[in-house]
Amino acid sequence: MGKIRIWLPCYYLFMILVLGFSPCVWCAPASKQTPANANANPTAVPVLASFIYGQLANLTKVFHKDITQVLGFCIDDVDAELFEAFNFAKNLEFLNNCFKETKDVTQRLCNAAEMKFYFSSFLETKSTQKANILRPNRNCNLTSWVPGCEPGWSCSVNKNEKVDLKNAKDMPDRTRDYQPCCEGFFCPKGLTCMMPCPLGAYCPHATLNKTTGLCEPYSYQLPPGKVNHTCGAADRWGSETDGGELFCSPGSYCPTTTKKVICSEGNYCRKGSTAPRECIKLSNCHKQSEKQKLHVIGFILIGALSFILIIFYNCSDQVINTKYQRVAKSREAAARHARETAQARERWGLVKDVAKKRAFGLQQQLSRTFSKKMSVKQGARGAFNLPKTNDEASIPPKGPSSSAGKGKKKEPSDLTKMMHSIENETDNMEGFHMQIGDKNIKKQAINAKKLHTRSQIFKYAYGQLEKEKAMEQKTKNMTFSGVISMATDDNTEIKTRPPIEISFKDLTITLKKKHKHLMRSVTGKLMPGRISAVMGPSGAGKTTFLSAVAGKLTQCTLSGIVLINGRAESIHSYKRITGFVAQDDIVHGNLTVEENLRFNARCRLAADLPKADKVLVVERVIESLGLQAVRDSLVGTVEKRGISGGQRKRVNVGMEMVMEPSLLILDEPTSGLDSSSSNLLLKALRREALEGVNICMVLHQPSYTLYKMFDDLVLLAKGGLVAYHGPVKKAEEYFANLGIAVPDRVNPPDHFIDVLEGMVKPGGGVTVEQLPVRWMLHNGYPVPPDMMQLCDEIAMSSKGLAAAPDQSFSVDAWHEKRDSLSHGLLKSHDLSNRNTPGINRQYRYYLGRVGKQRLREAQIQAADYLILLVAGACLGILSSQKGDTFGYSGYTYSIIAVSLLCKIAALRSFSLDKLEYWRERESGLSSLAYFLSKDTIDHFNTVIKPLVYLSMFYFLNSLRSSFGTNYLVFLCLVYCVTGIAYVFAICFAPGQAQLWCVLVPVVLTLIANQEPDSTAGKLAKFCYPRWALEAFVVASAQRYSGVWLIARCGKLLELGFDVHSWNTSLILLILTGVVSRLIAYVCLVCLKKK
Repeated sequence: MGKIRIWLPCYYLFMILVLGFSPCVWCAPASKQTPANANANPTAVPVLASFIYGQLANLTKVFHKDITQVLGFCIDDVDAELFEAFNFAKNLEFLNNCFKETKDVTQRLCNAAEMKFYFSSFLETKSTQKANILRPNRNCNLTSWVPGCEPGWSCSVNKNEKVDLKNAKDMPDRTRDYQPCCEGFFCPKGLTCMMPCPLGAYCPHATLNKTTGLCEPYSYQLPPGKVNHTCGAADRWGSETDGGELFCSPGSYCPTTTKKVICSEGNYCRKGSTAPRECIKLSNCHKQSEKQKLHVIGFILIGALSFILIIFYNCSDQVINTKYQRVAKSREAAARHARETAQARERWGLVKDVAKKRAFGLQQQLSRTFSKKMSVKQGARGAFNLPKTNDEASIPPKGPSSSAGKGKKKEPSDLTKMMHSIENETDNMEGFHMQIGDKNIKKQAINAKKLHTRSQIFKYAYGQLEKEKAMEQKTKNMTFSGVISMATDDNTEIKTRPPIEISFKDLTITLKKKHKHLMRSVTGKLMPGRISAVMGPSGAGKTTFLSAVAGKLTQCTLSGIVLINGRAESIHSYKRITGFVAQDDIVHGNLTVEENLRFNARCRLAADLPKADKVLVVERVIESLGLQAVRDSLVGTVEKRGISGGQRKRVNVGMEMVMEPSLLILDEPTSGLDSSSSNLLLKALRREALEGVNICMVLHQPSYTLYKMFDDLVLLAKGGLVAYHGPVKKAEEYFANLGIAVPDRVNPPDHFIDVLEGMVKPGGGVTVEQLPVRWMLHNGYPVPPDMMQLCDEIAMSSKGLAAAPDQSFSVDAWHEKRDSLSHGLLKSHDLSNRNTPGINRQYRYYLGRVGKQRLREAQIQAADYLILLVAGACLGILSSQKGDTFGYSGYTYSIIAVSLLCKIAALRSFSLDKLEYWRERESGLSSLAYFLSKDTIDHFNTVIKPLVYLSMFYFLNSLRSSFGTNYLVFLCLVYCVTGIAYVFAICFAPGQAQLWCVLVPVVLTLIANQEPDSTAGKLAKFCYPRWALEAFVVASAQRYSGVWLIARCGKLLELGFDVHSWNTSLILLILTGVVSRLIAYVCLVCLKKK
């Protein structure tokens, strides 16, 4: 069926073209049609040939509409194509020779009926190989088979018969005067007429090869038994495989259909060429070259591209390193200046304190002197001169050399000058007139906004840090309430954060599928300015409790009451000021410590906060967590080691501290840390608590030192029940009243957990199961009905027993409250009163971060380019382009290779940092900014990878279509498949995503290669490989004209392609890329972490 489709347009093409040629002769005057006239006047032959060709140029316009309708899918510009195929104006010698040879050329041309009969035979035989065997017709049948019916031969009509070339119904009686077909024409077997060969064809008289018995250069044989019969001219025109002998051979060019010239050195001639093409200077073209060798250009291109990429990556890395070195120098200078200034200020303060003490002692002494000698005024004057001497004496004792230098005028030291400058010009000392919680806090913000240079910002930041250290000494071992009290007494406004108090009552968490209780009847409160430690045996629900508080529970049903600052609000309404540190260290391994912290500070602090204050926050966290030594070190990944595990854990905590949260929840922040690192971390958290931060963390058996640093203890028993929730200082007293005393030299939390685990039997007649019930009864909380039997085992007062019915009533009352609040909890609106940076600014921050990550993945990028380069070289060598396929097979393999390699490489954009993204999304960062930044940076690969692949594939394959055309198609293809890879990366695990990336391009390309009329072929119209393949083939087919016209139309019809669909195919590829990116973004936002 495919062959039928090939030759159907060929029929229309030939009928129209030859009808356009033949009537020219028919319309000529009768006197010029007779051979006698032509023979009598030889000079009339070229005139007649020119006249015929002129009529051809005019009459082809009549068939313009028919050609457009029937062959519009394979001919873009009809006039240009006809001109290129049948422009014989430059040389009409083949017409002159035919007139001279046959004497009656006008009587030998095929009319419309004969052409229709010839091309319809292809439809009937359904095979181009049998197309040269025609059905019996009027002139050639079983009873009448004249020599003119043989291939390459023709006959003429009777002298008195008039040939109507436009007659599409009747064949003329053409059986007399059989002669070989003229050069420049072809005569099919089974017909006695001839048709002109198109440009790019070589149609000479054939010669008999006595060895093979074939008429060369054609492939037909002489009829058996006819000794006087000789070889004629060409017998058919078709595709390269069927009738390809008519094409001008490769390495030669045919300026006319009767002349062939060997291609000279320095030129190349493709098959079907009418003129040689000059080779470019860098290529090597020997004599009779079919194509120019462009290997050198490919190597030069890949070399230039590699050089540019190496320069780009090295320069970018050098610029970043140079910038970091300058920043480090400015930071070190500012830190040194701040330390020296702080030391000078401290010494000056000591001097002033000593002076005040001596002055106070002198005042007492003078008072006693006045009381004894009130009448002696001169003594009083002498006494008033004493402060000068005493002031000198109040200075701390000097070394032995100080007495030796007495009387000499000594220049003041630098430290003395600095102290005097601090005393006299305190307003000019950046960072020291702005105290923590300064009552002139508005002035602080204004001054911070005025700082623009790097040195000014660092001086301000480190000056503040030194001042905070001094303040920390005053507030050491103080609670949040103590700090507030001190501030009230001193009339100082302490810097605090918006308070978040979380209270919960009868909190119960149940798995939806298994209906298993993870936590039951949890009641308590988490207060701002306090550090609460959640402890308990394994499986007690510690992490579940924190997830419930943070609003991160999934696949669970939560019942009970949770109030935020006394109101039934969702914790998600405060996500901008809520920090959550997961148990796993979720940090970007290919960023430095400072880059991780600075990014979070930029995106999560208030947008209107001055840059200097943001730098201050980052520097404060780095110093408080002891990360100064590794601030410029990469955090590291599994493949590439970076900082230590303990430092990574501190970075994980610091990423939440830099956003200055009001609620900070940490899941086992000290796991993997040594005692010193744990103490350092707890001290940093203690400082956060002094600013009013509500801190809650899960711990496993902390040391006694850490245990004493906590304010509250939440002790969970197995089954998610609370055994104790209150101040740490009262925990031992509570358990001692129950008969559970902590042995000497045993860490209290260790002993409590061992008791709840069942490893240590509690004393006082109390069982482990009774501990949660005792806590409920101790605080008057409702006891679940299935635990009421434990109350009978507990010796308690009648008042306590009588409380059970009231507790049951309160449970029913809470049920109504839950139902009324359930709808409100589903909708959350922002109540944090913090305006973080918008999408545009976050996009810039993300863009800078992703750009740095890509620069640090240069080796991975180089490996991707190298694999793509090898694939292009292999396919360029192995898939040589054939004329009649227009590079179809090579392009098919290229689509599979490029799609597969680019998809797998694009998976890294979203597969490797899903955990980091989920953390950032849950903290309120923009998913759109994150997605767009990734996609924007990936456009670099979208532009470069087609160049890398084509540098080998194009120049090793010597494609006819231009490099720019191929690049545009590959560019759109890479953009399309990259978007599809985003969907796989987001929706599937890395292993599954890779399998999909391998499977999808192979399957879709196979579908795209099916017959257009089949079911799979109809489905192929919606597959991106078909669009890319159509664009490639159409771009290549448009470079084939003249003798290739039938091959082009036949192949395009077989594949179902259209020459006008090149732009449409590119648009569809781009739209697929856009739509797939939209789908990927929707999946990114909607799909949640399991």
